[in-house]
Amino acid sequence: MSVNHRVTQVLTALTAALALLLALPAQAAPLRIEITEGVVEPLPFAVPDFIPETAAAGEWGGKLAQVVADDLNGTGLFIQTPQDAFISRPTSFAAPVQYNDWKAINVQALIMGAVSVADNGQLTVKFRVYDVFSGQELGKGLQFQGTTEGWRRMAHKVADAVYSRITGESGYFDSRVVYVSETGPKDDRKKRLAIMDYDGANVQYLTDSSSIVLAPRFSPTGDRVLYTSYATGFPRIHVLDVGNTQSRILESQTGVMSFAPRFAPNGQTAVFSISEGSNTDIFTMDLASGATTRLTNTPAIETAPSYSPDGSRIVFESDRSGSQQLYIMPAGGGEAERISFGPGRYGTPVWSPRGDLIAFTKQHKGRFHIGVMRTDGSEERLLTASFLDEGPTWAPNGRVIMFTRETQGASGQASLYSVDVSGRSLRRVRTPDAASDPSWGPLQ
Repeated sequence: MSVNHRVTQVLTALTAALALLLALPAQAAPLRIEITEGVVEPLPFAVPDFIPETAAAGEWGGKLAQVVADDLNGTGLFIQTPQDAFISRPTSFAAPVQYNDWKAINVQALIMGAVSVADNGQLTVKFRVYDVFSGQELGKGLQFQGTTEGWRRMAHKVADAVYSRITGESGYFDSRVVYVSETGPKDDRKKRLAIMDYDGANVQYLTDSSSIVLAPRFSPTGDRVLYTSYATGFPRIHVLDVGNTQSRILESQTGVMSFAPRFAPNGQTAVFSISEGSNTDIFTMDLASGATTRLTNTPAIETAPSYSPDGSRIVFESDRSGSQQLYIMPAGGGEAERISFGPGRYGTPVWSPRGDLIAFTKQHKGRFHIGVMRTDGSEERLLTASFLDEGPTWAPNGRVIMFTRETQGASGQASLYSVDVSGRSLRRVRTPDAASDPSWGPLQ
């Protein structure tokens, strides 16, 4: 056999193999949003009304679907396909998915749900998530049960599961925020503690407005809140039980001004500032025994401490260098390292639940910003700019930041806003009254 003939045989075989490969059906890539700091093209999804499986469930199907859609839309990572674009609608939770109908309107993720109400009033919600272009279900179907009063929470749980399956990260929708609710004119503002779902729903009040309250901070388990109150005439730190709204003053603070409290990750220790004369330093307290430890001892003003997620370090603000900057020290005190070096003043640092970033408030050239930086001070990024943005708090998954934005002028009011860590999806969180000082709690 000649060399030319052998080459011809090899080329023929390769051509046949290539033709066979081209004839095979294409395999769709797994449905996944890769979250980066760049621009992310929102993923189209559809949520038909959840199918009522009992006569009493009819009113809940549309409500559940709307909350799930609002949760996903609010991330900036998803975009909802409106229901009036649907070619067909599921009539049974067990019916086969008509993938071609959803492909035709470019839906990539389909969320199908069903709801039933038992005679005793128990609500059951179940759902499935489908990758339309691969024709496969993402994970296994789940169901949640509870009372009809808890229907919004079940919708948030559905959205959390969908978010997790498509992004690979945990969600944050089934969480609550404690904040300061404000009413009245700017020169006579009434303040009380309030708690709400992350999206502003289900507001409940934890204190009355008889005294000024500031800086509420959730415990790691969400069952307690530390806050500063002026009930005694000057600032003192209180601990409030969320379940029964009973509160007490931290015992060992008698005769001093204490403020800016925050829980340690173990939930058993509080870190805060004490001011005596012109000096302010950072202390910790064992909440069970009341034993107090001093962490800083300088002539500077040092406040707004926040623990790293592992409890080993504390970030705080100090003017020891001559201007308000950010520092990190060991959790037991000791030498502090400055991490902020950009122009302007830095304050209210908060460590991300992931441990990789620190959020902060920055004031520069008459503007306020919410920003983030690495824990060594590198890669500083400003996410917002306004007349007054301050007081960031992290969502439990470390992906979104909530903060206070106040408008200018004598009639200016404070509102809550959220933004993701890339600076996308800036949104106002609607509350019944003016609102400030948010603290995001854990997933419930």
